[in-house]
Amino acid sequence: MLIAFNKPFGVLSQFTDKGTEGSPRLTLSDFIDLPGVYPAGRLDRDSEGLLLLTDDGRLQSRIADPRHKTEKTYLAQVEGLPEPDALGAFRRGLDLKDGRTRPAKVRQVDTPEDLWERDPPVRYRKTVPDCWLEVGLREGKNRQVRRMTAAIGHPTLRLIRIRIGDWSLGDLAPGTWREVSR
Repeated sequence: MLIAFNKPFGVLSQFTDKGTEGSPRLTLSDFIDLPGVYPAGRLDRDSEGLLLLTDDGRLQSRIADPRHKTEKTYLAQVEGLPEPDALGAFRRGLDLKDGRTRPAKVRQVDTPEDLWERDPPVRYRKTVPDCWLEVGLREGKNRQVRRMTAAIGHPTLRLIRIRIGDWSLGDLAPGTWREVSR
């Protein structure tokens, strides 16, 4: 079985919360009640979008393991308007604290149509413009898109994964899932 889930902002990419005491954080178990499925990769708590889950260990490895170079595509709302030189550096690879990134795909895109509201909403500043970038990566360093946009001087305000390999988010609403073909 393989399912696509549109992970909302603030949800952990795991079924249990072994973190802080006090108020529990939302997890996958708050949305998915299927025994034996596990995430094929991760998506940070403050990121949204496509998360694949499967009951097939080999498929899980093929999707998540960076050695297989499955491309992941994101929409990143960033602060400011990146210059062509900054996007060129992004495409060539950037030096981060944990090493150089592989070359990435990046292009500025129009504000996505039919985008759901985020809860809580992104903080808007009247004096600072923002724009959307479409980013394609074939590796998975921790918080990589956010660190790369910050490295070119344009911090990420909102991050949504829209595609993993051949699987896309499509019109899947936040907090919902559907079975997809392998």
